[in-house]
This record gives sequence, C-alpha cells and structure tokens, in this order.
Amino acid sequence: MPNYKFKMKKYLLLFIIAVFAMSCSKKVEVKGKVTGGSPLERIEFIEASGVATLPLINIGINKDGTFAGNFEVPKSGMYMVSYGGKRNLIYLKGGQKLEISGNAMTFPTEYVITGDAKKNNDFFTATQKYLSTYAQTVNMNELMSKDEKTFLKGIEKVQADINKNIDESAKKFSPDNEVVTWKKNDLSSTLLTILNQYELSHKQMGNPSFKVTKAFTDFSNKLEENKDVLVKEHPLYREYLLTKMSPDFQKFAQAKSAGKTDVTTSELFAEYLNKNQKDLSQTAKDYLLAFVMAQSDIHPGAPEKTVEKIKKLIDTDIKDNTIKEDLKKIQFAINGFKIGEAAPEAALVKADGKSYNLSENKGKPYLLTFYASWNPYIGEATVPVLKEVVNFYKSKMNFVFVNVDDTKDQFVKTSSSLLKGITGTNVYAENGLNSDIAKKYGVYGFKLPCFIIVDKDGKIASKPFFNLGDPELVTVLDKQTGLSAPKVNPNVQLQPGGMGMDPAAAAAQQQANPQPAQTK
Repeated sequence: MPNYKFKMKKYLLLFIIAVFAMSCSKKVEVKGKVTGGSPLERIEFIEASGVATLPLINIGINKDGTFAGNFEVPKSGMYMVSYGGKRNLIYLKGGQKLEISGNAMTFPTEYVITGDAKKNNDFFTATQKYLSTYAQTVNMNELMSKDEKTFLKGIEKVQADINKNIDESAKKFSPDNEVVTWKKNDLSSTLLTILNQYELSHKQMGNPSFKVTKAFTDFSNKLEENKDVLVKEHPLYREYLLTKMSPDFQKFAQAKSAGKTDVTTSELFAEYLNKNQKDLSQTAKDYLLAFVMAQSDIHPGAPEKTVEKIKKLIDTDIKDNTIKEDLKKIQFAINGFKIGEAAPEAALVKADGKSYNLSENKGKPYLLTFYASWNPYIGEATVPVLKEVVNFYKSKMNFVFVNVDDTKDQFVKTSSSLLKGITGTNVYAENGLNSDIAKKYGVYGFKLPCFIIVDKDGKIASKPFFNLGDPELVTVLDKQTGLSAPKVNPNVQLQPGGMGMDPAAAAAQQQANPQPAQTK
C-alpha cells in the first residue's frame, strides 16, 4: 500500500508539472487553409508591438492551400499576419492552437478563426468592423476646422460611441480582459494623434502662437494615464510622441550637428532624450530611440562606421534587454557580419545525402548564395546575371548555393532546374528558414536571394548583398580574385515602384520597422 501511495504522488506531481508547463508555454500551434492560395506565397507572423521585430515564422502553403507550423510568441498581445502583400492584426496567446482560414483574394485582410483563439479575435474583428462603418459617419475634416470647444465635444462623442461598442462587443464575445484593454488603449492612441493634428493644423493656419486651453490639455492627459503601457503596446502612440517632439528635436539637431558630417540621427536623438526629455520614463526613451534607430540608421546601405556606432548606442543607451536584443537581431539581419569575422560553420547536405562543410572551401574565396524556390527574385531577374558572374570568376573562386526551401525534395527539384548549368556546389539547409545556417547568418524571407563573399581564410569579406549588380559587390569580387570585371548595370534586378532600391533591400527597410495598417 505505501508503494501505491508513492506511485500516486509521483504521477500527481508529474501531472502538475505538465499542466504548469502547458500554462507557461509561449508556443502557438497554427494551421489553416487559404482557398486558392499559391505555394509561391508565404505566411508570416510578426509581433506588432515590438521594435524592429523580425518574422517569428515563415510558413509555406501546400498545393491545396493548407498550411501548418508552430512558433514562440514573446508575450500575449497583438501580432501581424501577412500574406501576398496584405497584412492584418491578430491577438495571440502562448499555448494556443490557432486555426485560421480565408480566401487568397482577401486573406488576411479578412479571416475566419476557430479554436481557442476565436473569442478574442471575434471581439477584435467585430470592433474593427464597427470602426470602419463608424468612420464614415464622422466628418473629421469639418470637425478639425471647428473652434476648440466644439472640436472637443465632437471628439468626446467619438470616444463615448466607440467605447460603448467595445463594451457591447466584450459582453457578446467574452474576450480576455487584456484584449479589451488593448482596444481601449488603441483608441486613446488614435484620439491623441487626432488632438495633436488639430493643434498643429491651427498653428500652421497663420497662427504659430496658437495655444490650446486647459480643458484640451486635461483631456489629453486623461488619455495618457497609462503612458508606459501605451508606449509598450502601441506603435501609434510612439509616433504620436515623436510627432510632438519633432519641432523641438529639429532645432536641437541643427544646433548640435552644425559643422559635423558623420553624426547619426540616432546619436542626436539619444542626446536629445537625455538632455531635453528628463521627465520621460526610461521605458519610453528605449522604445522611441529604438524606433528612430530602425527608421534612420539600420538599413542595408548603412556604412560600416554607422553600423558600429549604432551597435555601441544599443549597448549604452538602450536599457531594456528585450528591446536591446531585438535591435541587435534586426541590425545583424540587415547589415550582416563585421568584415573579418570567421564565417560560421553549419549543417548542410548535398542532394545525394552527404554532409557538406563550408570549411571545404578554405584556401579559395567563395560566394555564398542563399535562395528559395518561392522567392520571386531568384528567377528570370537574377539567374542569368548569376551565371555571368560565376563564369567570369570561377577560375579564381568557388560558389556555394544554399537552398532554404521547406523540404529536401523541393531543394532537389529547384537546384536541378533553376541552377542547371551553373558551376558550384548545391546544398540544402535542413528546415529551410528555421535551419542552423539561416539562424547563424541571419537569413529571413525578406533577405532572399542573399549573397555573401568569404575570403580564402574562411573570413567574411563583405556585407550581405541583395543585388548582383551592386558595384560594391563587384569591387569585392575583383579584390578577392585579382580579376577585373567589366562594368555592369547596378539595376539588374527588378525595381519595385521605380524607387531605385532592389526588392530585398526594400523589404529589409520595411522589416526594420513593421507597422500594422491602421483600420480606423
């Protein structure tokens, strides 16, 4: 009998541990179907409230439109789901099983959710639909032109109407309190933005000395009662704070940067926060500085000197460890290794199943190319140029093509067709974008295709390039091989919108500061 009791206690303990582990899990299991979906499109989830956040997962779609995957969420809150150039917000909690579906024409702008994420997102969808309808009943331009008393009365009515709908939707769908609070704080952020626009517009209408009354200020202050919560969870509130500071910061920056040519916006803003915004919480300073870094100084074309300055600034001025790590990850993903660092080894496999090590190239420089069959810029726009590059330099260097498709079968099909006739070593990274090498080299969907040059000693010799026609890439190749390539057109890849930036670089710039679309 004692032995029986011991076993019961043991099993009970194991059960308690299992339940505790489930309750603390940050993993979300996701599956669903995009009717009419294409295997060339991908689904990504990104934390909407973070700073400079990277995709948490990049999921492929099967031929029948189904998809499945799992990923860790940093915290319960709003996330952004993207597909086919469209984005929408979704509320997620760790430990959930998310079942989401829609039609390729409208997903994820419109989606249907089942499973334990349903009640929160039914509430969120209902309130968003109400906002879309309600916005058509309010003539905001007319309201902005009114005197302050009439304007405030109109804004207070807007607040009351929307809060009433939020409360009614909460009763109907029984969502978690956190998502209701998020929605009300989101409304506060929007109203603060409108209040600021009202004040700015009246100053710009020939009355620069225009000042709002105490009633206006009191209303603003009431909306900002939870400042740290707002700045943590709502990018729109961060934009509001930055807009408020903008005139003062511009004066500060002009005075401090006079006669200087190498000072970064982030350095100036960090100094401005410390000297001119002493009443601002450290939390707010961290989020705002991170926002400015991502917007201004973390981008594919940043000089190495700027990259090093931002690294130092992240270490010295950002106090929140989560924000610090997020910034370091996005900077590495976009700017890559420091020149001269050892190229990391990673698990790779050839089509015949034999393992492959990058160190096998030691003694000869090589061009490391990351690609996937679903990436639109590895086909007609890149392959012919890649073939020319390989043919010109192959006598003096090696070429390694790393496939990050979802399966080895897809790698075999892609490498044998897409890279047919191109000299080089074709290898597969097991688990694709979740592979060992993808993590070590900071490879994400928005970086594909990606080209990195490694010297004969196995050290990084270049930043990551996204365009084979980049003159700097040709310069590094010439230096590593001793050859001299003919001049090439720097715009060999398709240019989105005629903006002169290659597709991966444009995506990287957006990735550094993903903002969910406002549906108000």
